Amino acid sequence: MDTYLALVRAQPLAMAMLQFAVLGTLGDLLGAWLAARRVHWPLGGGLWWRKMVKWALLAVPIKVAFVGYAGFVQALAAHGWLPAGEPLLLALATSVAINLQFGPLLVLGHRWLNNRISGTRGWQHIDRSLWSLAWFWVPAHAVTFALPPDWRIGLAALWSVVLGLILGMYSPVRQRPAAAA
Repeated sequence: MDTYLALVRAQPLAMAMLQFAVLGTLGDLLGAWLAARRVHWPLGGGLWWRKMVKWALLAVPIKVAFVGYAGFVQALAAHGWLPAGEPLLLALATSVAINLQFGPLLVLGHRWLNNRISGTRGWQHIDRSLWSLAWFWVPAHAVTFALPPDWRIGLAALWSVVLGLILGMYSPVRQRPAAAA
């Protein structure tokens, strides 16, 4: 763990990109398996590589937002607008702030990137993605922001695997394309 933490401190953006590239893509893969109710390789034609790049790109604004919103909430506490010295309340406040202000932009950017790399134009179920900010990301990031800063991005990337599993489990079974005769 010491090596991991040293890398996170020395290269915060690169490590955020690496963690999200691996874990975000894993969440996409596991979610696709659960949605299809079978183990298969849904990321053919280099799609897996493009998904990794998408996740790496998303990691940069996520990391910047994590630092910025933590500072924002600390500044509010320092000015007496939030109770200082209440770490769990500040973690929840940070989670609410980041997910209600930055979250919708990230959801839309994430979908736009997904559409670009898959060659589609679909915005169906974007409402579900936006609602995940409230039912999943606010509580998940409340836990995340209760941790020391060096652990936060790693846990956030791990949460993307968890969300992929949840969404895959509750997704209607996707039909396989019919084989060409």
